[in-house]
Amino acid sequence: MDKVKFAIPAGSLAKATFEILQRSGYKVSGQERTYRPTINDPKIELKILRPQEIPLFVSEGLQDVGITGQDWIKETRAEVEVLQNLEYGKIRLVVAIPKGLSATNSVSDLMESLWRKGKNVRVSTEYLNLAAEYVKSTPSYQKLFGNSEPLMVTPWWRKGENPRAKIFLSFGATEAKPPENADLIIDVTETGSTLEQNNLKIIETIMESSAVLIANKKALDEPQKKEKIYDIMTLLKGVVDGTKRVHIFVNVRKENLQKLLKELPALKNPTVSPLANGDWYDVNTVIEKDCLINLLPKIRKLAQGIVVHEPRQVLALDDIKRREKDKCAANSK
Repeated sequence: MDKVKFAIPAGSLAKATFEILQRSGYKVSGQERTYRPTINDPKIELKILRPQEIPLFVSEGLQDVGITGQDWIKETRAEVEVLQNLEYGKIRLVVAIPKGLSATNSVSDLMESLWRKGKNVRVSTEYLNLAAEYVKSTPSYQKLFGNSEPLMVTPWWRKGENPRAKIFLSFGATEAKPPENADLIIDVTETGSTLEQNNLKIIETIMESSAVLIANKKALDEPQKKEKIYDIMTLLKGVVDGTKRVHIFVNVRKENLQKLLKELPALKNPTVSPLANGDWYDVNTVIEKDCLINLLPKIRKLAQGIVVHEPRQVLALDDIKRREKDKCAANSK
């Protein structure tokens, strides 16, 4: 079998990506010195790429599987299979304007005001496609320009026919562009603090995004590659699920055993083992972290002592079978 080509992101997603790989049981080395780090699985070939590039390379089959942001999948319009939300790298794609426009709380109203004054609207962003879709969808744009395409401007090409709404490609530091070079920006933020420090205010959120595991659709049709890709997915999903659950152990008297079991929501069935004293049982199971606080008063009344562990991973191996069954059902329609 050819190695599975696994693209992992550089930049802001890199640190958390290496951490989740490590927690999954993978050992990655050399990432500080090369774009081709090694991994302790001879059937996987790693390559570090920019998250913006990964959806396209996976879609084209140049990489079999990758980790990127949901925002870049939508921006690039890449045809990929999203296998798992990894739930880190959480950001928002927002619209921000200078604070001096304190009376403005609508992008549509701001743009219409500029157009009525004979000015062009200038947008700075790294997300050309998403920005164009957003500007075009506003009521004021629809009213004045209908379905005409906003003009995208890059150093290499221009696309679109409406110069009244110009969307300029930003190469970073987008928050520095207003007011001289842009009337508004469309950019990503985690907390909004950087925008605040640059005298900008958020007036709308376009989308929320986090890191996801994606795969090439044709690679999933190759049996051997599919199995390895699903191995990767299972291990990463196990880390995600492990952060949400706790493994608890309690000792309970025989007469309280059935009452306790009714209160414990488990992945399957709790494991119950008799103790040396025949009047006592040991019960262990995995529950959602959020459930523990509500269950604790009931457990205290029915059991003696509780030990809580945070699992490194929770591997739900039947998820793969369910995914294949759902895929087959969808294809048969």
